[in-house]
Amino acid sequence: MSNPHILAVPLPAQGHVIPLMELSQCLVNHGFTVTFVNTDYNHKRVVNALAADESQLSDRIRLVSLPDGLEPWEARHEVGKFCEATQRVMPGKLEELIEKINQGEGDKVTCVIADESARWALEVAEKLNIRRVAFFPASAASLALQFSIPKLIHQGIINDDGTVSRSQMIQLAPDMPTMKTTEFLWACMGDLTEQKIVFQLMVRNNKAAKLAEWIVCNSAYELEPAAFTMAPEILPIGPLLASSRLGNSACYFWPQDSTCLQWLDQQPPCSVIYVAFGSTTVFDQTQFQELALALELSQRSFLWVVRPDITDKTSDPYPEGYQDRVASCGLMVGWAPQQKVLAHPSIACFLSHCGWNSTIEGLSNGVPFLCWPYFCDQFLNESYICDVWKVGLKLKKNENGIIPQGEIKSKVEQLLGDENFKARASKLKEMGMTSVQEGGQSHRIFKNIIEWMKT
Repeated sequence: MSNPHILAVPLPAQGHVIPLMELSQCLVNHGFTVTFVNTDYNHKRVVNALAADESQLSDRIRLVSLPDGLEPWEARHEVGKFCEATQRVMPGKLEELIEKINQGEGDKVTCVIADESARWALEVAEKLNIRRVAFFPASAASLALQFSIPKLIHQGIINDDGTVSRSQMIQLAPDMPTMKTTEFLWACMGDLTEQKIVFQLMVRNNKAAKLAEWIVCNSAYELEPAAFTMAPEILPIGPLLASSRLGNSACYFWPQDSTCLQWLDQQPPCSVIYVAFGSTTVFDQTQFQELALALELSQRSFLWVVRPDITDKTSDPYPEGYQDRVASCGLMVGWAPQQKVLAHPSIACFLSHCGWNSTIEGLSNGVPFLCWPYFCDQFLNESYICDVWKVGLKLKKNENGIIPQGEIKSKVEQLLGDENFKARASKLKEMGMTSVQEGGQSHRIFKNIIEWMKT
């Protein structure tokens, strides 16, 4: 009998690639072989980032790539255009890849684990009669919202094309986060044309999800009981963290600057503001400088992840003389080993865009948040953090749409001046980590899936 061979297909975005790679590394620890499928464009970035540390990846994980339908120089931040291109090109290429693997001398593909948003991979797997698992890398509430689209149309909350009838606050079920309709997942991405494209993709994703034999989610029942109760077909297997398997996270698009860990070693406990906005947030010059000056004004140590493409300006984005002035208290890096940073005892709080990976990583280390959502599910995650779990604070924009330095400084002081935020965060850490340990619900579901895949 051949060994179980998993084909893992993420949506081609950093926040989707990392958790599916983490799941892949967990599967390898249980005897599976994994072929991990990136786009050609992302594959090059991952390989370049890995070059500095080959030990990050198990030799039982094989990285392969497929074209995404765009030329190398074409922009990939327009979600609608990008998804349409991948849907046009990648299904056929994926089918060719599976057939090539299955005709070779190695183990045949026994199961496809695909991002719930990469529905074409589930459709290919069904066509080839291969077992299918849909993996959702964000919160159960986000997926429950997507599954609720027919109901929202029926209730008149949204139109058939996803446009919002009127701005209002809604709650999908008791004890779930409240949501502003104008901040639905698809309603805050690009212009109206792009929003309609994304909405239609989500409608089609809902149909494809029915092809999956399991729908699993990078969350824990203890963190989202109301969402899992509302949508019982979604099963928790998280939090998926490298620290849980005593390993390193992998598949980043940028090389990690690990020197920041030594810098953190020199800082007192609970003294450093960690600032990071994920892989896609872009600031205009005014907002970037307001944030920079707020960190300086706070008179606290800070570690700030400043991606090369984080601003819309190509020249030096910092205020004049800024880097010299903050050299004694601040460190700016291009990309950080975030899970290790958040686990460091010197971290006091996390100023975050509230992407789900960042949210889970902060929660799992008992770190309180300052919330600065940018798009998509990040507003929903902010509601969880501030309104449901009460482990963070929201930042308010002024009449010009800017979060001013005074607001940032004030909220830092409020967050760190109230020990209840840290206490609640520590309690959530305990709840989340219990779920992935022996006897926990996420651990139990993960074991059931492994047994299913091995039979």
